[in-house]
Formats: sequence, structure tokens, C-alpha cells
Amino acid sequence: MFCEEHAAEYNKGWDYFAGLTAEEAAKREADEKRDSSGYRESAHYGWVGPGDGSRSRDEMRALELLGLDPDADFDEVKKAWRKIAKETHPDVRPNDADAAKAFQAGQAAFDVLRAAEERRAWKG
Repeated sequence: MFCEEHAAEYNKGWDYFAGLTAEEAAKREADEKRDSSGYRESAHYGWVGPGDGSRSRDEMRALELLGLDPDADFDEVKKAWRKIAKETHPDVRPNDADAAKAFQAGQAAFDVLRAAEERRAWKG
């Protein structure tokens, strides 16, 4: 077992493509990206289906709160938020504590999903 210093030294010199020509290395890299057998570009930055680990726990909770499926796109998120806002906004239902809590929860869920969408757009 390596100590931290020796592990760092060992890893610094590691070359995954050692012994391969440039063409062989490029082919291996392309093959591994294509079929996910090696390192694959993260799907984290796009709206993708459930169970792939691309969404945070907070995003999953926000989608659930808005009554949406894990693979809902951002247009569906906006529609669901507008519906909740129209039904629970304090101007529509003044002096209703439950509606105020529902509005705040919906706003928080939308904020989480909007921030995630902006991060994905920024990285994409």
C-alpha cells in the first residue's frame, strides 16, 4: 500500500495510453466514449432520464414536489410552477397559511431546477 506521497508520485507518471500509437490511443478513446466501457462524458449537464445519476437529490425532490416525472424537461417544469403559483399565490389566496407554504415550496423547487438548468446551459 502506498503512502499519500508515493501514491501521488505513482499517479503523476501514469499514462493510460502507454505503449499505444497515437492512432491506437485515439481509437481506444473514441470506442470507450461511444460504448461507455471506459470514461464517458458526463450526462450531468443535460436533461436526461431517471436513474442515470445525472440529477441531484435536490433536483429529484423538486421534480417530485412539482408533480413531475424524473425525465421532465424544463418547459414542463415552468408549466408546473406556473400552475402552482396561480393556485397558491398570496395575492390570490390572502390570509391562507397553507397556500403560502405551498407557494414558497413551489418557488423553492422551481429555483432549484432553474439553477440546475442554467448550470447545464453554461457548461453545455
